[in-house]
Amino acid sequence: MSTSKVAVVTGAGSGIGKSVALTLARNGYAVVLAGRRQDALEAAIKELGSEASQALAVPTDVTDPASVNALFAAARERFGRVDVLFNNAGAFSPPALLEDLAYEDWMNVVNVNLTGVFLCTQAAFRVMKDQAPRGGRIINNGSISAYAPRPNSIAYTATKHAVTGLTKTTSLDGRKYDIACGQIDIGNALTDRTERMERGVPQANGTVAPEPTMDVQHVADAVLYMAGLPLEANVQFMTVMATKMPYVGRG
Repeated sequence: MSTSKVAVVTGAGSGIGKSVALTLARNGYAVVLAGRRQDALEAAIKELGSEASQALAVPTDVTDPASVNALFAAARERFGRVDVLFNNAGAFSPPALLEDLAYEDWMNVVNVNLTGVFLCTQAAFRVMKDQAPRGGRIINNGSISAYAPRPNSIAYTATKHAVTGLTKTTSLDGRKYDIACGQIDIGNALTDRTERMERGVPQANGTVAPEPTMDVQHVADAVLYMAGLPLEANVQFMTVMATKMPYVGRG
Protein backbone atom coordinates (compact mmCIF):
# COMPACT_ATOMS: atom_id res chain seq x y z
CA MET A 1 0.00 0.00 0.00
CA SER A 2 1.43 3.39 -0.93
CA THR A 3 2.05 5.89 1.83
CA SER A 4 -0.01 9.06 1.61
CA LYS A 5 0.40 10.54 5.07
CA VAL A 6 2.94 10.64 7.89
CA ALA A 7 1.87 10.20 11.53
CA VAL A 8 3.74 10.74 14.80
CA VAL A 9 2.40 8.73 17.76
CA THR A 10 3.67 9.33 21.29
CA GLY A 11 3.53 6.65 23.95
CA ALA A 12 3.69 4.18 21.09
CA GLY A 13 5.54 1.35 22.81
CA SER A 14 2.50 -0.19 24.47
CA GLY A 15 -1.23 0.03 25.06
CA ILE A 16 -3.36 2.49 23.12
CA GLY A 17 -0.40 4.18 21.47
CA LYS A 18 0.97 0.92 20.11
CA SER A 19 -2.42 -0.17 18.83
CA VAL A 20 -2.97 3.16 17.08
CA ALA A 21 0.53 3.22 15.58
CA LEU A 22 0.18 -0.30 14.15
CA THR A 23 -3.31 0.41 12.81
CA LEU A 24 -2.16 3.57 11.05
CA ALA A 25 0.84 1.75 9.56
CA ARG A 26 -1.40 -1.06 8.30
CA ASN A 27 -3.62 1.49 6.61
CA GLY A 28 -1.08 3.30 4.49
CA TYR A 29 0.56 5.74 6.90
CA ALA A 30 4.24 6.15 7.51
CA VAL A 31 4.46 6.14 11.29
CA VAL A 32 7.00 7.56 13.71
CA LEU A 33 6.72 5.74 17.02
CA ALA A 34 7.84 7.81 20.01
CA GLY A 35 8.30 6.55 23.54
CA ARG A 36 10.80 6.25 26.35
CA ARG A 37 11.94 2.68 25.60
CA GLN A 38 13.73 1.88 22.37
CA ASP A 39 13.23 -1.87 22.84
CA ALA A 40 9.45 -1.53 23.15
CA LEU A 41 9.26 0.67 20.07
CA GLU A 42 11.37 -1.73 18.02
CA ALA A 43 9.29 -4.69 19.19
CA ALA A 44 6.12 -2.93 18.08
CA ILE A 45 7.58 -2.22 14.65
CA LYS A 46 8.55 -5.88 14.22
CA GLU A 47 4.87 -6.78 14.45
CA LEU A 48 4.31 -4.95 11.16
CA GLY A 49 6.27 -7.51 9.17
CA SER A 50 6.65 -6.36 5.57
CA GLU A 51 5.23 -2.94 6.44
CA ALA A 52 7.95 -2.24 9.01
CA SER A 53 9.97 -0.24 6.49
CA GLN A 54 7.41 2.56 6.77
CA ALA A 55 7.86 2.87 10.55
CA LEU A 56 10.55 4.65 12.54
CA ALA A 57 11.32 4.32 16.26
CA VAL A 58 12.48 7.50 18.00
CA PRO A 59 13.12 7.27 21.75
CA THR A 60 11.59 10.44 23.18
CA ASP A 61 10.98 12.18 26.49
CA VAL A 62 7.94 14.35 25.82
CA THR A 63 8.73 16.50 28.87
CA ASP A 64 12.04 17.63 27.35
CA PRO A 65 11.85 20.33 24.64
CA ALA A 66 15.12 19.21 23.02
CA SER A 67 13.93 15.60 22.84
CA VAL A 68 10.61 16.64 21.31
CA ASN A 69 12.33 18.83 18.73
CA ALA A 70 14.60 15.91 17.85
CA LEU A 71 11.55 13.69 17.36
CA PHE A 72 9.98 16.00 14.79
CA ALA A 73 13.32 16.61 13.10
CA ALA A 74 13.73 12.84 12.71
CA ALA A 75 10.21 12.51 11.31
CA ARG A 76 10.81 15.22 8.76
CA GLU A 77 14.26 13.91 7.81
CA ARG A 78 12.96 10.37 7.22
CA PHE A 79 9.55 11.06 5.70
CA GLY A 80 9.62 14.72 4.63
CA ARG A 81 6.61 16.00 6.56
CA VAL A 82 4.15 15.38 9.42
CA ASP A 83 0.43 15.07 8.66
CA VAL A 84 -0.90 13.65 11.93
CA LEU A 85 0.17 13.87 15.56
CA PHE A 86 -1.49 11.60 18.12
CA ASN A 87 -0.68 13.02 21.56
CA ASN A 88 -1.05 9.84 23.55
CA ALA A 89 1.83 9.64 26.05
CA GLY A 90 0.46 9.74 29.57
CA ALA A 91 1.33 9.13 33.19
CA PHE A 92 -0.58 8.23 36.35
CA SER A 93 0.31 9.02 39.95
CA PRO A 94 0.43 6.22 42.53
CA PRO A 95 -2.91 5.73 44.33
CA ALA A 96 -3.05 8.23 47.18
CA LEU A 97 -5.47 10.37 49.10
CA LEU A 98 -5.57 13.93 47.77
CA GLU A 99 -3.94 15.26 50.94
CA ASP A 100 -1.16 12.67 50.77
CA LEU A 101 -0.15 12.95 47.11
CA ALA A 102 3.57 13.72 46.90
CA TYR A 103 4.61 16.88 45.07
CA GLU A 104 6.99 14.87 42.90
CA ASP A 105 4.17 12.56 41.80
CA TRP A 106 1.94 15.54 41.01
CA MET A 107 4.64 17.19 38.91
CA ASN A 108 5.45 13.99 37.00
CA VAL A 109 1.83 13.70 35.85
CA VAL A 110 1.62 17.40 34.98
CA ASN A 111 4.88 17.26 33.04
CA VAL A 112 3.88 14.26 30.94
CA ASN A 113 0.13 14.75 30.49
CA LEU A 114 0.05 18.53 30.09
CA THR A 115 3.47 19.95 29.29
CA GLY A 116 4.29 17.00 27.05
CA VAL A 117 1.15 17.54 24.98
CA PHE A 118 1.95 21.25 24.69
CA LEU A 119 5.54 20.66 23.61
CA CYS A 120 4.57 18.12 20.95
CA THR A 121 1.76 20.36 19.72
CA GLN A 122 4.11 23.32 19.48
CA ALA A 123 6.67 21.30 17.53
CA ALA A 124 3.95 19.98 15.22
CA PHE A 125 2.72 23.51 14.53
CA ARG A 126 6.20 24.60 13.48
CA VAL A 127 6.42 21.73 10.98
CA MET A 128 2.85 21.74 9.71
CA LYS A 129 2.53 25.45 9.00
CA ASP A 130 5.68 25.52 6.87
CA GLN A 131 5.32 22.31 4.86
CA ALA A 132 3.77 21.98 1.42
CA PRO A 133 0.94 21.12 1.24
CA ARG A 134 0.44 23.12 4.41
CA GLY A 135 -1.38 21.91 7.49
CA GLY A 136 -2.10 18.72 9.35
CA ARG A 137 -4.13 17.18 12.17
CA ILE A 138 -3.48 16.84 15.88
CA ILE A 139 -5.47 14.31 17.92
CA ASN A 140 -5.23 14.45 21.72
CA ASN A 141 -5.92 11.50 24.00
CA GLY A 142 -8.21 13.01 26.60
CA SER A 143 -9.88 10.26 28.66
CA ILE A 144 -13.20 9.92 30.41
CA SER A 145 -11.30 11.72 33.18
CA ALA A 146 -11.49 14.86 31.06
CA TYR A 147 -15.13 14.96 32.20
CA ALA A 148 -15.47 12.99 35.43
CA PRO A 149 -12.89 11.88 38.02
CA ARG A 150 -12.25 8.57 39.65
CA PRO A 151 -11.58 8.60 43.40
CA ASN A 152 -8.06 9.67 44.42
CA SER A 153 -7.03 10.79 40.94
CA ILE A 154 -6.54 14.54 41.25
CA ALA A 155 -3.34 14.79 39.18
CA TYR A 156 -4.56 12.65 36.30
CA THR A 157 -8.03 14.22 36.27
CA ALA A 158 -6.75 17.80 36.46
CA THR A 159 -4.34 17.27 33.59
CA LYS A 160 -6.95 15.58 31.42
CA HIS A 161 -9.33 18.48 31.99
CA ALA A 162 -6.45 20.73 30.94
CA VAL A 163 -5.94 18.70 27.77
CA THR A 164 -9.48 19.71 26.78
CA GLY A 165 -8.40 23.34 27.03
CA LEU A 166 -5.34 22.60 24.93
CA THR A 167 -7.54 20.90 22.34
CA LYS A 168 -9.90 23.84 22.04
CA THR A 169 -7.13 26.44 21.85
CA THR A 170 -5.11 24.36 19.39
CA SER A 171 -8.18 23.96 17.20
CA LEU A 172 -8.71 27.73 17.22
CA ASP A 173 -5.10 28.79 16.77
CA GLY A 174 -4.48 26.17 14.10
CA ARG A 175 -7.15 27.43 11.71
CA LYS A 176 -4.90 30.01 10.08
CA TYR A 177 -2.37 27.27 9.27
CA ASP A 178 -4.88 24.61 8.11
CA ILE A 179 -4.18 22.61 11.25
CA ALA A 180 -7.16 20.74 12.69
CA CYS A 181 -7.26 19.48 16.26
CA GLY A 182 -9.63 17.06 17.96
CA GLN A 183 -9.78 14.94 21.09
CA ILE A 184 -10.68 11.32 21.72
CA ASP A 185 -11.90 10.49 25.21
CA ILE A 186 -11.45 6.82 25.99
CA GLY A 187 -13.12 4.72 28.66
CA ASN A 188 -11.93 1.28 29.78
CA ALA A 189 -10.03 0.11 26.71
CA LEU A 190 -8.38 -3.17 27.67
CA THR A 191 -4.58 -2.81 27.83
CA ASP A 192 -1.90 -3.86 30.30
CA ARG A 193 -2.72 -0.68 32.25
CA THR A 194 -6.42 -1.42 32.55
CA GLU A 195 -6.48 -5.15 33.32
CA ARG A 196 -7.23 -4.18 36.92
CA MET A 197 -10.64 -2.90 35.78
CA GLU A 198 -11.82 -6.48 35.45
CA ARG A 199 -10.55 -7.35 38.94
CA GLY A 200 -12.13 -4.35 40.65
CA VAL A 201 -11.46 -0.61 41.00
CA PRO A 202 -12.62 2.01 43.53
CA GLN A 203 -16.03 3.54 42.90
CA ALA A 204 -17.42 6.93 43.91
CA ASN A 205 -19.55 5.38 46.67
CA GLY A 206 -16.49 3.91 48.39
CA THR A 207 -16.90 0.35 47.15
CA VAL A 208 -14.57 -1.62 44.89
CA ALA A 209 -16.18 -3.21 41.84
CA PRO A 210 -15.13 -4.71 38.50
CA GLU A 211 -15.91 -2.69 35.38
CA PRO A 212 -16.53 -3.81 31.79
CA THR A 213 -13.80 -3.18 29.23
CA MET A 214 -13.61 -3.07 25.44
CA ASP A 215 -11.08 -4.18 22.84
CA VAL A 216 -8.42 -1.49 22.34
CA GLN A 217 -8.74 -1.99 18.57
CA HIS A 218 -11.98 -0.02 18.67
CA VAL A 219 -9.99 2.98 19.87
CA ALA A 220 -7.41 2.55 17.14
CA ASP A 221 -10.13 2.35 14.50
CA ALA A 222 -11.67 5.57 15.85
CA VAL A 223 -8.35 7.40 15.67
CA LEU A 224 -7.86 6.08 12.14
CA TYR A 225 -11.20 7.60 11.18
CA MET A 226 -10.38 10.95 12.79
CA ALA A 227 -6.97 11.03 11.13
CA GLY A 228 -8.34 10.21 7.70
CA LEU A 229 -10.77 13.10 7.40
CA PRO A 230 -9.95 15.88 4.93
CA LEU A 231 -8.72 19.02 6.67
CA GLU A 232 -11.99 20.78 5.89
CA ALA A 233 -13.69 18.48 8.45
CA ASN A 234 -12.85 17.72 12.06
CA VAL A 235 -14.06 15.50 14.87
CA GLN A 236 -13.76 18.01 17.72
CA PHE A 237 -14.55 15.54 20.50
CA MET A 238 -15.28 11.82 20.41
CA THR A 239 -16.00 9.51 23.34
CA VAL A 240 -15.30 5.80 22.86
CA MET A 241 -16.05 3.66 25.88
CA ALA A 242 -17.09 0.26 27.11
CA THR A 243 -20.86 0.32 26.76
CA LYS A 244 -21.62 -0.86 30.29
CA MET A 245 -19.00 1.04 32.25
CA PRO A 246 -20.56 3.22 34.99
CA TYR A 247 -19.55 6.58 33.51
CA VAL A 248 -23.05 7.77 32.53
CA GLY A 249 -24.69 6.73 35.81
CA ARG A 250 -24.78 8.48 39.16
CA GLY A 251 -21.86 7.68 41.47
